[in-house]
Amino acid sequence: MTKTGPGFSTLAIHAGAQPDPTTGARATPIYQTTSFVFNDADHAAALFGLQQFGNIYSRIMNPTQAVLEERIAALEGGTAALATASGHAAQLLVFHSIMGAGDNFVAARQLYGGSVNQFGQAFKSFDWQVRWADCDDPDSFETQIDEKTKAIFIESLANPGGIFVDIAAIAEVARQHGLPLIVDNTMATPYLVRPLEHGADIVVHSLTKFIGGHGNSMGGIIVDGGTFDWSKSGKYPLLSESRPEYGGIVLHQAFGNFAFAIAARVLGLRDFGPAISPFNAFLIQTGVETLPLRMQCHCDNALAVATWLQGQEKVSWVRYAGLEDDPNHALQKRYSPKGAGAVFTFGLSGGYEAGKRLVESLEMFSHLANIGDTRSLVIHPASTTHRQLTSEQQVAAGAGPDVVRLSIGIEDIDDIIADLEQALARI
Repeated sequence: MTKTGPGFSTLAIHAGAQPDPTTGARATPIYQTTSFVFNDADHAAALFGLQQFGNIYSRIMNPTQAVLEERIAALEGGTAALATASGHAAQLLVFHSIMGAGDNFVAARQLYGGSVNQFGQAFKSFDWQVRWADCDDPDSFETQIDEKTKAIFIESLANPGGIFVDIAAIAEVARQHGLPLIVDNTMATPYLVRPLEHGADIVVHSLTKFIGGHGNSMGGIIVDGGTFDWSKSGKYPLLSESRPEYGGIVLHQAFGNFAFAIAARVLGLRDFGPAISPFNAFLIQTGVETLPLRMQCHCDNALAVATWLQGQEKVSWVRYAGLEDDPNHALQKRYSPKGAGAVFTFGLSGGYEAGKRLVESLEMFSHLANIGDTRSLVIHPASTTHRQLTSEQQVAAGAGPDVVRLSIGIEDIDDIIADLEQALARI
């Protein structure tokens, strides 16, 4: 190891893990159990009172899950993490920890369609209101803030358009108003972008995507940056006021720079219950070990495909930040010099029907609602992932009727291009 500590690839393999103390197993075991035996009555009381760390019940924590959490926290540069059953579950627990009835948060319009729906529809049941802003215009976030605003939410690399966001500029808006900045880093992963280094306070991921990387397991995660003062404004009572169920403990006072991760676990995961299974945690943790290798191949292949598509007659436009003429290229070079990610969109001159025809004609590409697999994936967002949105919302989210989204895999680049070529010929 270097004097500055282990590098990214080393952390991806080793962070959080030790040989099993009982068996000597090198790979982290799957602790497929619901509950854990207490040493004695005092030990049990200390665990339930948050006076001691340890395992109680796998809905709240599990040793396999704990290794995954420590590994992702290390890769993101955070203080602690909480793994969940999905990315949507992670977002639910984040907002539960900071929002009350009647509160609002400001979110970028350029988000994954499922997040747009969760924020704009499902969260209404909690009386949590979302206010939309434009990630290309940091000032648009500021104009939406009032005394009931509790957070700002963005994606580091917006889905589906593959747009890099000026995290630092939006973080400055959040800082000036005493608000936490929450960044979904699913598309970039910490290999490409580490949002905490640019002013974010909380990072979330759908682990189902690039971090797991193999399309075989669901998961989400919350990473606590340890940077936000939850007590200063008095606006975050779950963290700054005493908790009667834990003997009056004040979480921020007791746990300091990892209090948010604790709150999400013991006040959100405990009661809502969206726990990741030990088996899924194991699969995702294994996927993390090859994250830097896969992400670099994803990026290299995606740039080659985007460049090729620019020369095709039936393609009206290509939006990929790795292209030198892309309006987002400067932000990509600033925030993600290793590459522009694997996901991007392009438009077909034939519009909606041409998009549907293309996805039906591809042979090696898989037509499905996911990104971040080792395999190349394709979808027509307007007819699938963003179908629940209005036409105006689709266009605002970068998912208009002519848009096709690709998630480029790690197959041989010649095979990827050959499949696109034969599909385009059939339109």
